[in-house]
Amino acid sequence: MEPVPAPTDRSPVDRRLVDGQGRAIRYLRVSVTDRCDLRCRYCMAEEMTFLPRSELLALEEIALIAERFVARGVTKIRLTGGEPLVRRDALDLVRRLGRSVGHGLNELTLTTNGTRLADHAQALADAGVRRINVSLDSRDPALFRHITRHGDVAQVLNGIAAARDAGLRVKINMVALKGLNDSEIPAMLDWAACEGMDLTLIETMPLGMINEDRADRFVPLTAVLDDLRARFDLAPDSHDSGGPARYWRVGGSATRLGLISPLTGNFCATCNRVRLTTDGKLYSCLGHDDHVDLRAAIREGGLAAVDAAIDAALGAKPARHDFDVSQGASPAVARHMSVTGG
Repeated sequence: MEPVPAPTDRSPVDRRLVDGQGRAIRYLRVSVTDRCDLRCRYCMAEEMTFLPRSELLALEEIALIAERFVARGVTKIRLTGGEPLVRRDALDLVRRLGRSVGHGLNELTLTTNGTRLADHAQALADAGVRRINVSLDSRDPALFRHITRHGDVAQVLNGIAAARDAGLRVKINMVALKGLNDSEIPAMLDWAACEGMDLTLIETMPLGMINEDRADRFVPLTAVLDDLRARFDLAPDSHDSGGPARYWRVGGSATRLGLISPLTGNFCATCNRVRLTTDGKLYSCLGHDDHVDLRAAIREGGLAAVDAAIDAALGAKPARHDFDVSQGASPAVARHMSVTGG
């Protein structure tokens, strides 16, 4: 890899991040790797081809780009994958970005499948992470193994316990899948409430070719919410985590139920985020292929070129996604969720 040009200006810059629709961008999601140790059926094909390691951004490059976003007004960074903790230097990146918390960055968070969390939870807390999301689509061992193709739910539950012991707040992310885990949603919410954790439900999204028709598994969260309201005391909650979820407070507990519903409750009008892939592509919309190449920018022109590329991406950010999960519909984009970052 060619050496990264030294930054010429580490001071905050005046150019705030506003897209062509007038939306302020305050949230950067960074995929530190497209690799994952699970093969969730709704997320990726059983046989995946991952990027060669030679094409990935170096840790220093990710850090410089992320720090530039903070200088330009981003207040929240989420590290994702694939599974971020499978990358050997992921914790080094967490430690470096953690130094920006309280200095422009309000929050550094992580989304993980939890399989390696037991080994890394304390280090994450020590680096300045205070809250994590754990993807958990079932607590039933057999169903979990089926959805993930080979995963062990005990590993994830042990990781959640370790995270809580380390003082991390844990939110459970659950993708609603018709005929697989939709009947388990009430039990998952009850468990989360008993444990004092939040639960966010997510509609499956048409990203990348998989081995099934997503229409067969799509569950509209409007229907799920109606069912849960009949079982739980749910009240609208104004909580804003900086992301797309809309929240309800679960009566008799400290738990919030979040719904991320890109198809039945489009939230594009308030989109405040962009995504950086592990090979340096900056996507301004999860549902479109338009992107700029920040890897080329930082290697060829340093941070000035990164700034120019970011401006171009924001100017082209579309008004909304074009997701369609009707029977036989093609994915909105060819890339899998694990490439862009979950």
